[in-house]
Amino acid sequence: MIEEAARDLRRERRRGRTGEAGSESSRHPNYWSLKNPFLPQPIFSDDQVAAIHATALRVLEELGIKVLLPEARTIYGKAGALVDEDSQMVRIGRDMVEAALASAPRTIPALGGDHSRDLTLELGSMTFLAGSGAPNVTDLERGRRPGTLTAFEEFIKLVQHFDVLHMLGPCVEPQELDNRFRHYAVNRAQLTLSDKFPFVFARGTPQVEDGFEMIRLARGLSQDEFRAGAHCYTVINTNSPRQLDIPMAQGIIDFAKAGQVLVITPFCLAGAMAPITVAGALTLQHAEALAGLTLAQIARPGAPVVYGSFSSNVDMKSGAPAFGTPEHVKATLGAGQLARHIGLPWRSGGGSAANVSDAQAAHETQFALWGSVLAGATVCIHAAGWLEGGLSVSLEKLITDVEALQTVAELCATTPGDEDAIGFEAIAEVQPGGHFFSAAHTMTRYRSAFYEPLVADWSNFGNWTQAGGKTATERATGIWKRIVADFQPPATAAAAAGVLDEFIARRTEEGGAAPVS
Repeated sequence: MIEEAARDLRRERRRGRTGEAGSESSRHPNYWSLKNPFLPQPIFSDDQVAAIHATALRVLEELGIKVLLPEARTIYGKAGALVDEDSQMVRIGRDMVEAALASAPRTIPALGGDHSRDLTLELGSMTFLAGSGAPNVTDLERGRRPGTLTAFEEFIKLVQHFDVLHMLGPCVEPQELDNRFRHYAVNRAQLTLSDKFPFVFARGTPQVEDGFEMIRLARGLSQDEFRAGAHCYTVINTNSPRQLDIPMAQGIIDFAKAGQVLVITPFCLAGAMAPITVAGALTLQHAEALAGLTLAQIARPGAPVVYGSFSSNVDMKSGAPAFGTPEHVKATLGAGQLARHIGLPWRSGGGSAANVSDAQAAHETQFALWGSVLAGATVCIHAAGWLEGGLSVSLEKLITDVEALQTVAELCATTPGDEDAIGFEAIAEVQPGGHFFSAAHTMTRYRSAFYEPLVADWSNFGNWTQAGGKTATERATGIWKRIVADFQPPATAAAAAGVLDEFIARRTEEGGAAPVS
């Protein structure tokens, strides 16, 4: 009796699940506008956080930061910083930093191609991005290989498909394309295949202006409308320790003046580009982030800036970066405290140093993810698919990582605890030794009561073996291939192809835009 009822229930649930079987689920959870339900976890005392902040201000004031772009040094100097042109060192007073923090917005409306894709970036909100910036792509069938435009488009289709991936990103570099024209193909793919918040490379003013113009054309915006709202973002990385290079400094200026989102993220690996202690690495990271944030606010007070953190440690035997380590999690928790200390939305980083999608990769990625969630990160980049410390992104791992992200998203939903949910009548209905499979309380809820797995297989060993004995990675292969094959872009995005192709043809004829370094 119990086994028969359980089989009926499993059959009903399979008809509605979203796994490799391919049918649509009867559940429609909201994975889009996530609010973090967890209390932020501290790693330092309030006094220690204040001391790290004060020391970072001292670093900027006494030691300074090397700024390679003359225009940026001029902007700093006019605002009151002490600039030594011979050494290119800029020393920034704490009064300048405090003024910048006062003008930086606490809430950033990030506008998608459709209003249903709009996001709000602020403390307490939670957004996830796929792994980004990798030179290589890998999957189970085609192996590891240099990134291509085809691979980039496959990732955009997958990101568009999953609501738990909230923003687009440069998953892989299409390395077969000349870097004078590569940004056109990347921007076109984002704008014609997706209506989510797009990424624009900060590789010099010409490429940035091309990106802005393509977004404006694709989304029917005037120049004034584009500058009045945040329609894209970029990531700015400092060259730790204490250096801001030419394209990154120019990107800060260009994006700030245009009112577009800057995610200013030092990449401080403890023991290599930063002090070996977590507190020391965070002090350097904080100083560098504040230097970039200050430049943005001088260029345009009120410019939308996301405070960035991506600190971890290295393997002291080889110098290789490590992720998902205890030190990575601690640094993320500490960064959350610093972000709350200054009151700004902030970005963390996930990822893994594993070479393939295996148990190590899952372990490291999920520890990094939980570090971000418990630290209260607004944006978590590299949350799905990232391998080799960023040297590759895996199509199968993106799928298996989405399972973890959807699990976190489910935890954001309110859990009913009213009288009906407590279920006294259900308990009274079932006699001792009975079962709840056919109880009225169960029958009215079973279609949508539980999370339905994307890639996990809950069948017993016999049924799993009979079905082919596929691993999670093998099941993920079938899922991503089916999504890509069946993909249909949003109609409004697809409609932008014509005007974008005209722009690309004209700019290609003019010689494109070489990256600046």
